Amino acid sequence: MEEEKKKIDWSNLWKSEDWLAVWVGFLIIVVMLAGVSLKLPKFKWTTDAEFSSFISGTTPSVEKLITTSADKNEPLLREALFALRTTIDTKDRAAITQASKNAEEVAKGVQDADLKKKSGKLTKSISDEGGNLPANVTSGKNISYVLLVGVIYLIISMIAMALMGENAASFVKGFPIVFAITLIAQFIAGNYTVLYYGLEYVIWCLALGLIISNVIGLPDWMKAAVKTEFFIKTGVVVLGSGILFKEIITAGAYGIMQAALVVIVVWYACFWFARKLKVDDDFAAILSSAVSICGVSAAIATAGAIKGDPKKLSYVTSIVLICAIPMLILQPIIARMVGMPDIVAGAWLGGTLDTSGSVVAAGALISEQAMKTGVIVKMSQNVLIGLAAFILSIVWALKSCEVGTGIEKKPRAMEIWNRFPKFVLGFIIASIIFSFMVSPATIDATKGSLGGLRTWWFALAFTSIGLETNFKDLANLGGGRPAIAFVAAQGFNIVWTLLLAYLLFGGIIFPVPNIK
Repeated sequence: MEEEKKKIDWSNLWKSEDWLAVWVGFLIIVVMLAGVSLKLPKFKWTTDAEFSSFISGTTPSVEKLITTSADKNEPLLREALFALRTTIDTKDRAAITQASKNAEEVAKGVQDADLKKKSGKLTKSISDEGGNLPANVTSGKNISYVLLVGVIYLIISMIAMALMGENAASFVKGFPIVFAITLIAQFIAGNYTVLYYGLEYVIWCLALGLIISNVIGLPDWMKAAVKTEFFIKTGVVVLGSGILFKEIITAGAYGIMQAALVVIVVWYACFWFARKLKVDDDFAAILSSAVSICGVSAAIATAGAIKGDPKKLSYVTSIVLICAIPMLILQPIIARMVGMPDIVAGAWLGGTLDTSGSVVAAGALISEQAMKTGVIVKMSQNVLIGLAAFILSIVWALKSCEVGTGIEKKPRAMEIWNRFPKFVLGFIIASIIFSFMVSPATIDATKGSLGGLRTWWFALAFTSIGLETNFKDLANLGGGRPAIAFVAAQGFNIVWTLLLAYLLFGGIIFPVPNIK
């Protein structure tokens, strides 16, 4: 016991990257819970031509609601919707936006719950798109919000770098460029058409970073600011505030059951196949977690648990995001082509796409029911990040024990603790606090700000991944075998998850869940 105590280095609490990510994540959460108001920049923008196309697509829904409001004896709503429909014919964007806002206010007083929900959602979507003017994104006010976020992240990260013994001055020199690239990526991703096709900010951050890294080359003076793991670990801690056990349980056991079966079966299938291709255990474990749980976040957690090589993590992260693009586009198309039930399609998307944002985007291309089902399944998988990291910490601690001349050493609890990624502990604590100790009103009040700040951490991380990834190095890493293993496992994941989606959500084994 004395020997174990001597090995405890308490300075890790304020010097190690894992712990600093926890403290930074907690600081952000505490500040938001304290009621501090922070205006975040907005990046959604819709051109006039895109708005015109959007309105053309929503006009039939407006007309249907006019008829429904008359049938439901809601004359005020019918009048407001009729005024909106009349304004649509003028093609005046500002007038349409205002008319939709008026109808949205009237919808709040509707007695029929279903009509209230549908009319409120439709009118809000019209007013939101109408208000997403490109000029708003480039306005002085929005730019000031961008600069405020940049300064806050620079100061926080600079302090963290100094505590870790990094060159804080070099970090300050390169960070503005990393931030600027991330800003451009978010601006591109905010476009209406780009959002419609589900091409999220993570894809653009990675793409811009890869272009710079592989075409121009990453300058030495920028390398100190490319802190992929610190950025994403902090983001994972903040992500815990959005993973609510109550919501997952309330949504039903189907999503949890599917998530468990996907994670267990796909993880082992990927690991087995990777080992058959002679991919080493560490690489195989990171690949397996990425393809079976939730992509990059799970890969980061696994790499932390097994003390994996950062180059292998970068490889996995890149291939996850590259493979996500065709899946994001093709899966909704396939679901519609084969006449897949919306709820089954949503469960399929939630179990295979690697980010919640991509699930929402792909699900929205099918229906609201598909989107909601997908999010439930994805949240159920996300909550397994901590459990997976804990199990892998134990397994890799056992693997690291000396087995030799008849003497087998069991891993000490300290070895397991040292291997367990502390930022995952932060994720779990944040999730527990928000699930059971924070009021629903407070969660609603802080959800937007915490989600926006989390997005910035992840965006900086994905930009950094692109900047430090060189295709030549990736090609030489494992001779292409890890990529083959990942693609094959993803193919298996798509088929296996589709089968589970039909069995669990399609009414074959259990009644079809009531998700509307």
